[in-house]
Amino acid sequence: MDKLKQLESFVSVVARGSLTAAARAEGVAPAIMGRRLDALEERLGVRLLVRTTRRIALTHEGSAFLEDCQRLLTDLTNAEASVSAGGVKASGHLRITAPAGFGRRHVAPLVAKFREQHADVTISLNLSDRVVDLAGEGFDCAVRVGDLPDSSLVSVRMADNRRLCVATPAYLKRHGVPAHPNELVRFDCLTLSSDASQTRGWAFRVPREDQPRAADSLLADAGLQRKARGRPQAEALQDAAVAQSDSHEVIYLKPGGPMDCSDGQVLHDWCLAGYGIAWRSTWEVEAEIAAGRLQAVLENFAAPPNGIYAVFPQRKHLPLRVRLWIDFLKHHYSQAEMWRGG
Repeated sequence: MDKLKQLESFVSVVARGSLTAAARAEGVAPAIMGRRLDALEERLGVRLLVRTTRRIALTHEGSAFLEDCQRLLTDLTNAEASVSAGGVKASGHLRITAPAGFGRRHVAPLVAKFREQHADVTISLNLSDRVVDLAGEGFDCAVRVGDLPDSSLVSVRMADNRRLCVATPAYLKRHGVPAHPNELVRFDCLTLSSDASQTRGWAFRVPREDQPRAADSLLADAGLQRKARGRPQAEALQDAAVAQSDSHEVIYLKPGGPMDCSDGQVLHDWCLAGYGIAWRSTWEVEAEIAAGRLQAVLENFAAPPNGIYAVFPQRKHLPLRVRLWIDFLKHHYSQAEMWRGG
């Protein structure tokens, strides 16, 4: 109790600018406030304030200590308020990171809604396509899409994420509809450039006997594609088969096309403009498919879904604001309307 009083007195004196004003606000003599500050400085072994008869000034150590004291007293006040109000109340600062494209569409709008429900929480949202070091950079939670590498982080799966080949109905009317992944070499495919993160190519689940046929088709067309599009033969070939079952396996193809880009939003815009077929996540194109602006093709060959995850550092006790944020995401991401733009 004495320690808490010392901290409260220190913050009060700084906020009011003098011992006299702080003492008056508490209803005690200025000498009592002075003794509390003396005891605090003696216990810490540093000078926090430079006091004269005319004014007080914070030392370098006092300025740093003041911020910690203010945060501690605020958290204590919020904790007491939540108990006295008969409910749970989150507070403090929440730092979130997410991929740029996904974050703009499906994280940023939810940040604003979360704040409406938890007014005592402040939030910083970082949108970046690089893999952020959560613990090293001080983030509380990341939203990540796709397969997760093994790590010490804890992940909670929020929703499934599928990838589909899509094009505009007008493009498909002009060029036809591919019936098998091995036919993609005959179409204008809008792909991520080689310096982007999608290194393995487009994933498809095909019957096991179809896999050699797909490779043969790509080999047969590699010369034509290289001549027409100026792309190396290796980029037109099957990359690898990484998952298999008794009757099907997942293969990765790298179709070529007249245009590629390192930015997924640009590919999305090109696809909507009718320039070719793109391989995009359902979170990005489901609203356009529902509205008829895009049409999915090769759906029977779509690879099994990966996930959309909330990821956070390993902690024994997560702050309430982080737990509530994860629950909030899971609630919204479980609703189909979320992905249809509803």
